[in-house]
Amino acid sequence: MGLLQQVIRGRQPAPRRVMVYGVQGVGKSTFGASARRPIFIQTEDGLGEIESDKFPLAMSTADVIAAIGELHGSEHDYQSVVLDSVDWLELMIWDDVCREYNAKHLEKVDGGYGKGYAYALPHWRTVLDGFDALRRDRQMTIVLLAHAKSEKFQTPEDTAHDRYAPRLHKLASALIQEWCDEVFFATYTAITDPKKVKVGEPPERIMRTCEGPTHVAKNRLGMPPELPLLWDAYDYYIHQTHSTATQGEMSNG
Repeated sequence: MGLLQQVIRGRQPAPRRVMVYGVQGVGKSTFGASARRPIFIQTEDGLGEIESDKFPLAMSTADVIAAIGELHGSEHDYQSVVLDSVDWLELMIWDDVCREYNAKHLEKVDGGYGKGYAYALPHWRTVLDGFDALRRDRQMTIVLLAHAKSEKFQTPEDTAHDRYAPRLHKLASALIQEWCDEVFFATYTAITDPKKVKVGEPPERIMRTCEGPTHVAKNRLGMPPELPLLWDAYDYYIHQTHSTATQGEMSNG
């Protein structure tokens, strides 16, 4: 069969790959726990107050890969897998690279010059390939949670300024952001009018869905720049996109 006979036409809806990052305590884990039938792969111990199913605390990259393999090869009814968090997994990956090259610090791997961070990328791809297998073969949604960091950013047109990004090395961050369908920055609403502030009432938790001068974000669903930090708000746009794709297939048929 030639390649022209294998051409895929139209949209191909698939389970989403989303990363949500934000400051400590903003509600990232609660967001993940609200996904459809979720199970957590936890690399940090912070889910004690969250009502959720979870694997035992992962102590190594191998534990994370084993959990992914269990979800791929065993019978279950989970529809989403939540990794909490990717920045703690990064530390495990760095440990793997140091052991491979018998180095005490990642900066010393293979003579330094940032090689250790590049050598970590194949480990990341192994994890992401495992998640892709869950999407392809088990139709599972992938949710990655991460903490935020402030970093210097500058475009040719503007002066340097701080903006929020996932707390990852730039090489890993670029790889994961490209792999994800959506990247959301979880934060609080800005309160500009002191008269509207009510004593004891916390600000609203939101997610920014599009790139802005203060944060990294993206989406492929035509979402507004800001939404409540709720899974249902995200799920609405997923359904909208899938419904449009189904209607297009019916009209073409």
